[in-house]
Amino acid sequence: MARTRHLERIRASDLFLLLWDDYGWSTDIGGLAVVDGASLLDEQGRVRVDTVRRHLEPRLQLVPRFRQVLYRPRLGLGWPLWVDAPSFDLADHVKVRAVADESQLLPACEELARPKLDPDRPLWELWLLPGLPEQRMGAFLKVHHVLADGPAAMAAFAALLDLSADASTPVAPPWTPRPIPSAGQLLRDNLYRRGQELARGVSGVVHPRRTVQQVRRTLPAWREVLTEQPAPQTSLNQPVGAERRLSVVRGRLDLAQQIAHVQHAKVNDVILAAVAGGLRRLLASRGEDVDGLVQRAMVTISQRQEGPAQTKGNKPGWMMVPLPVGESDPVRRLELIAAETAARKHEARPEAGSGIFRFVAGQRAWYRMFPRQRSVNLVVSNVPGPPVPLYLAGARLLETFPLMPPMGNLTLVVAALSYAGQLNVTAAADRDSCPDLEIFTQGVHDTLDALARSLATAIPPREFRYRSRSAFVP
Repeated sequence: MARTRHLERIRASDLFLLLWDDYGWSTDIGGLAVVDGASLLDEQGRVRVDTVRRHLEPRLQLVPRFRQVLYRPRLGLGWPLWVDAPSFDLADHVKVRAVADESQLLPACEELARPKLDPDRPLWELWLLPGLPEQRMGAFLKVHHVLADGPAAMAAFAALLDLSADASTPVAPPWTPRPIPSAGQLLRDNLYRRGQELARGVSGVVHPRRTVQQVRRTLPAWREVLTEQPAPQTSLNQPVGAERRLSVVRGRLDLAQQIAHVQHAKVNDVILAAVAGGLRRLLASRGEDVDGLVQRAMVTISQRQEGPAQTKGNKPGWMMVPLPVGESDPVRRLELIAAETAARKHEARPEAGSGIFRFVAGQRAWYRMFPRQRSVNLVVSNVPGPPVPLYLAGARLLETFPLMPPMGNLTLVVAALSYAGQLNVTAAADRDSCPDLEIFTQGVHDTLDALARSLATAIPPREFRYRSRSAFVP
């Protein structure tokens, strides 16, 4: 059956994340950038927000989702789909909120992350936060998770930025929203998609060997979640609320690469070893026994193969990694983690919206038990960002920090992002159950320090370039 128009239905993995709204958990991801704002401030120190909006407007054609909303058809017409917003005003999405000083930057992000995005508008906001010393300002991007996963959000934001301060502004054609598809179009599209699914099901019956092979390829990954030893009970796993706290650790990518090279590991292993060190410090400070303790981390893995221009939506996979929190030696801890990830990384990884999670009933069953799940203690995400500096309306991005929300009973979520030689880590925690978040991030910082010092015995002094940096945004 031919379709008269391509309709952008959400995927099962998108629907899986959209259901967060129904259970009261925060649904936004994004990031915080610190920008050299001298060129964006007037003589009174006020942001030239209209200049920023005029700069971004023609670039929105590169990110169609930023002018679209989710439309939910009535029963029988298929899953939700992306449609053009009937009206769009960039002033609703690019806003200004001043902060008193640098100590208020993270609290401001915590407060701005609290309200849910308006579903009647495109699901994103960019907040400019002036008030930092030396004419710097924050830029807080907030995106609903259904719109993008970490790599897609990074690609979308990068599309709005430039590679130089004096980049020319593209000429974009006038934007006219397309009308919402008619009921007839939606019905035809839904029947076409159901027919495709039926054909795939018949193909699986006709070619059982191929079906069995596909199941076998992803079985080890499902076994990691469902049949490995349950995650040990610690204070990390409690039902979370809507309030969050943020803390960051600044790092250097070249240093993490040196550590990984010497220890025959990957940069992601270095991050996980630092997270394990932070967990050891945090749980011990709470009086919990860390001797021999192993915590289970769900490490997100991108399943993307398309280029940056086509990067959108959610295609997440996962890998369960045991973190040897009970190991006191940071180098030995890194060795154990590197061995685990090396053994697991070659296994096929299904998307989060596959298997039983392809069906709404399976997704809702999972969410009902999520606040009591025993499969995982925390989530860790590492997103590779641009290796070169980027500019927002001529203002250079000096630093970037990723943001992910706690959910279910995961009171702590950790995200890392590389950018222009940096490797920065953000910890987001449930405010009520994790008031001591800075103890964790100090432990992460100290572990990275210890791993860096271990290089002194393995690298000739002239090649050893370690220099400690301040751990926190003051």
